[in-house]
Amino acid sequence: MTELRIPDPADRESLGAFIARAVRLDGQAVVRLRMRSTGVVEAWAATPFEVLVTRAVEGEVEPGDVSVTGAELLAALTVAPGERMDPGPPRDLLWRSELPAVNGWRRVDDLPVTVVADLADRGVALARENVGPHGTPPASLLDQNVLTVSGEGVEVNVPMRCLLALSGMGFVDSSREGDVVKVAATDSWLRLDARYGAVLRRRQALLPLLF
Repeated sequence: MTELRIPDPADRESLGAFIARAVRLDGQAVVRLRMRSTGVVEAWAATPFEVLVTRAVEGEVEPGDVSVTGAELLAALTVAPGERMDPGPPRDLLWRSELPAVNGWRRVDDLPVTVVADLADRGVALARENVGPHGTPPASLLDQNVLTVSGEGVEVNVPMRCLLALSGMGFVDSSREGDVVKVAATDSWLRLDARYGAVLRRRQALLPLLF
């Protein structure tokens, strides 16, 4: 049996907001719940922007790594929620995304949230003006580098798709002028940490398998 336990009502509310945003972006969203460490559970979701989003709260999930549908998890968090809940039956076969390693991250720089929010707002406006036949912006726009961030001997490019995901998930709040978006990287991944969650994207595409 799958069970999710989140003792703090504020954590249940914030996780519910995270899942609601993910489901709004993709009605068929699958959420992976995983124990990051003792007493901390993290939720992961893929987005239409081909980036991962995640948020961690204090709690536990059993089994310690399970995927469920976003819709069922959202119902568990919002319909008569309690400390213990059933997030829905396991849907592990529906999870298709690789997750980055826990270790090996290097802090690159901190960006003022007002700067990131402004760039994200411009990106959203540009994306709306360039919607393709399938209702999404073209890949050329999504892959456009918006920022180049360097520090600690690392230089990373931040593509438009990462900022659109930050905006779409409601992770940045330009009214909080003291906030920053933390940029971190490994050899393979880029991570943007904001107040309400993080966006992650592979820095290099995986090589295709040859048979």
